[in-house]
Parts: sequence; structure tokens; C-alpha cells
Amino acid sequence: MSNLIAIVGRPNVGKSTLFNRLTETRDAIVDPSSGVTRDRHYGHAEWNGRSFSVIDTGGYVYGSDDVFEDAINKQVKFSIEEADILIFVVDVENGITNLDDEVAGIIRKSKKPHMLVVNKVDNNQRLDDVHEFYKFGLGDPYAISAMNGSGTGELLDDLVKILPEDQVKSEDLPKLTIVGQPNVGKSSLLNMLTGEERSIVTPLAGTTRDSIFQKYNKFGHEFLLVDTAGIRRKSRVHEDLEYYSVLRSVKAIEEADVCLLMIDAEKGLLAQDLTIFSLISRNKKGVVIVVNKWDLVADKETNTAKQYSDYIHKKLAPFTDVPILFTSVHEKQRIHKTLEVALTVYENRTKKIKTSVLNDKLLPIIEAYPPPAIKGKYVKIKYITQLPGRIPQFAFFCNLPQYIAENYRRFLENKMRELFDFSGTPISLFFRAKDKREA
Repeated sequence: MSNLIAIVGRPNVGKSTLFNRLTETRDAIVDPSSGVTRDRHYGHAEWNGRSFSVIDTGGYVYGSDDVFEDAINKQVKFSIEEADILIFVVDVENGITNLDDEVAGIIRKSKKPHMLVVNKVDNNQRLDDVHEFYKFGLGDPYAISAMNGSGTGELLDDLVKILPEDQVKSEDLPKLTIVGQPNVGKSSLLNMLTGEERSIVTPLAGTTRDSIFQKYNKFGHEFLLVDTAGIRRKSRVHEDLEYYSVLRSVKAIEEADVCLLMIDAEKGLLAQDLTIFSLISRNKKGVVIVVNKWDLVADKETNTAKQYSDYIHKKLAPFTDVPILFTSVHEKQRIHKTLEVALTVYENRTKKIKTSVLNDKLLPIIEAYPPPAIKGKYVKIKYITQLPGRIPQFAFFCNLPQYIAENYRRFLENKMRELFDFSGTPISLFFRAKDKREA
């Protein structure tokens, strides 16, 4: 089940700072002036073994001179509608404002699980001011400082307790999710593969909405296909489609084992495609790039598949070990090849390698090309083992793990990909001290 957390509130209460704190990034721009967050930010967070996605929404406001006010407010309301849990952020320094009351009313009407967060409580003297926020009737407020992190641990402890439980669907079959921008052919691909008009297909971008699981059991393959399928109300189609597309992709990606990221061959790999690819990578999902409408590319002599692949790989760097397929759903070209490649990526993602094989293959390479010495310190990697879990992750035990440089991590990852074929799937390398003295 998808776990989507939306951070909402009026401008300048610290939503972006809290987003950065929860996701352990600096993706959201933080500025003392209000209204900075207009583009949405999407991040991945983990706490106590649970993972979830976080949306940093724009500040809800009305009656301002901001030309983006209406679009931002629509996006905030849509985020509330789509999210599993809401984090409502207010500011202890300014107390309750009319805008806070407005947002609180929207949250109450939504009937969604929520947490009331009073931000900027930087010292104990401010704690008495927190009681004012009980007036909202939204439960006990959490007093935090997103800037220095105080109180966020307790907030996260309680947040993961109310996350929807992960559910296993259809005997835990592989889940292949079709994602991408509106009108690139996602629903047409699903219909073509299943032989059913399960997804509505129209020339209007944004017709498709909710994730639907479709069991596939043909030609010796059995898995779940997921498409963000369902009719979007026409009144919604003209709104901010790019935002809705990414938000639905966040939920769909969390359901997936492997994502088929479809792009339009004529338009190329756009900024939104890169955003979705980044979400796939951060969530450690397998990925296949499907370049659809290849039949419409006029000059294939100067724009060859190899040149197009090189262009895509350059855009995706540093994660470039990704299979790319050129299809035409309309002309039924290479449709079933997408499934074969996606299932190969699934096998790569669930691959288990014996410790003896890892050490036999990698230790000679490490001995021939050891980590560079730093400050006269020599790193000795002693053995490697695969860690348990549903994704490829490996522990390298060594004497000085803190001196492993990023470029050497990349070197080892590339060697592992050459030796064991992890095409299409992110892998994680961890460097650990062998005993407490070394740590």
C-alpha cells in the first residue's frame, strides 16, 4: 500500500524546512519570504524500518497579489485529497491566523488522519504558547523545531504508528507499474497487453487517475500490471496536469517492483520524466525506459536508436545501467519485449549472490585496485556479503570505512554490475567496520 504524507499549511511556517528534515535532503528551497514553494517537491523518507513518500506543498493563501495563488491552492487541496496522512504545520511565533483556521477547516472536512505540528518551538519558554493550538480541535499538537530537529523524532515515532500497514497482493507476484507523463501511451500499453479496454484512452491528457492492479497470466508469465487508471473528471483535466501526473506517479511507484517509464519519442526526455526517474531511483525500484511512438520519429537515419539511447543515458547519469526499448503501441511494435525485459530486471532486483562467490570475484579486483590512501591511512577491505532484503544491498567489511571515497564506491558498483548483471536496478553498498575497535 502506498504511504503518501502531505505537509500543508499557510506560507512561511517552515513546511519546506520540515520536508528537508524528514527526507534528509536540501531539495526544497528554504527562504524567509513567503510563497517560495510553488513547484512541488517529492521526497522519500524512512523511520524505524518504515518508508513513505513526502510532499512539500505550497503555502495556502487567499486574497494576495500572487498570480499563482489559485493554482497553488488547487494543488494543496488535491494533495490533501490524495494523501494518506496530513501534517498540518503552524507557527508558534505568530499564533493562530485566519489562514490557519482556513486550512484547519479543510483538514477537518477531509476526515484524513492528520498530525498538528507547531513549528519554531526553539526553547522551553515557547512550550506554554503551544496550548493555544488545541482550539483547532485536531488533537494534541507536536512542538518541534524543524530547523534544529528537536521534537521531530517523537513526531516520526507516532507517524509510523499510524501509517497504513503494508499489504501483500495476489500471492506477492511481481508488480510492474507503468508510469510517465500524460498522453504518452501508458493506458494503451496496458490495454494492448491485457487484451481488454481496462483503461480509458482518449486524446485528452490526464484522463487516467487511480492505480489499478491487473493480473497478467499469458505466454508463461504471471505478474501484476499496474496503471494509474480511471476516469478523471473533465473539470479537473484542464488543471495543473503536470502536478497531478507526478503525484499519481509517487503512489504508483511505491506499489511497484519494476517501473516501465514511458516517454514520448518525439518530445524526448523532459524535466518531468527526470523527476519521475529520480523517484524510481530513490525508492530503489527496478526501471525500464520505454520510448513510445518511435514510429512517428521521421528521420531515423540521423536520429538512430543508439544515438537516442546515448542521449538518454547521458541525462540519467550517474545511474546509467538502465535498459531502453523503442516501441510503438499503436503499431504493436516490441510490446511483449517490454515485459520480457521488465521481468529480467525483476530477477536482477531479487537476485541473491553467495558470499563465497562475491569474495572470489571481487577481492582480487580490490587487491589489484585498492581504495586510495587518505592522510596516510590505507583501507583494507576484508570480505563482502549480501544483506537480507528484497533489494540488492551489500556490506563491505573493512578497517576504515569512513575513508571510502565516493568515486571508489562508484568503481565497486560498476564492477559488480559488470560481474553480476544488475541492469535496471539500483544497488546499495555499505561499508562497515569489522569489529568495535575498528568502528
